[in-house]
Amino acid sequence: MKISVLTLFPEIYTALSESIIGKAIDKGVFQTEIINIRDFSKDKHKRTDDYPFGGGAGMVMTPEPLHLAVSNADPLRKALRIYLSPKGKPLTQKTVTELAKEEHIVLVNGSYEGIDERFIQLDIDKEISIGDYVLTSGDFASLVVINAVARYIPGVLGSESSTEEESFSSGLLEYPHYTRPQEFMGLSVPEVLISGNHAKIAEWRYAESLKLTKERRPDLLEKGEN
Repeated sequence: MKISVLTLFPEIYTALSESIIGKAIDKGVFQTEIINIRDFSKDKHKRTDDYPFGGGAGMVMTPEPLHLAVSNADPLRKALRIYLSPKGKPLTQKTVTELAKEEHIVLVNGSYEGIDERFIQLDIDKEISIGDYVLTSGDFASLVVINAVARYIPGVLGSESSTEEESFSSGLLEYPHYTRPQEFMGLSVPEVLISGNHAKIAEWRYAESLKLTKERRPDLLEKGEN
């Protein structure tokens, strides 16, 4: 898989060189390409924004540099082009697993008050939001998408079962985890987890997942019933 990123702030993506994601990129498990939108500006000062028609606060990113940048990243228009936007559809685990099956994804990051709507109409296939709040730019949302999607690319994680048992994969929140020492500051590991009875452990984990979901995210249970 290849993930291309269009941004005004390429230095933000140095974070991708860290931890599991960085190791996977170094091994060639998947590719990342960071493209500076300013490189495609024809303005002598490399401006990529202007005042909005109709007035209002802030600046709007102009369509031409964005169009040229995305055309450079995906000249044959074979990639899935995604604009990170608070107006997009919410990012879900289902969406993440679907994106992980794509051969090439282009993530477009807006800034300021947003981007010219004509670019969205001409060049974007899908808008995605990571939550009901607004960020200074889409770049931090892109990092979330890359991290979430990369975990489902074969070879990124040490064990594929890691993605099968985590929160949302089953429609429930994940059960609590424990490790050594067996007792810490007066709190002990639940006896069932050291019993060696795998059937009982599985029952306990499911019950804990169900309890946590009812307490914290009852909406997930409602979705499962629909």
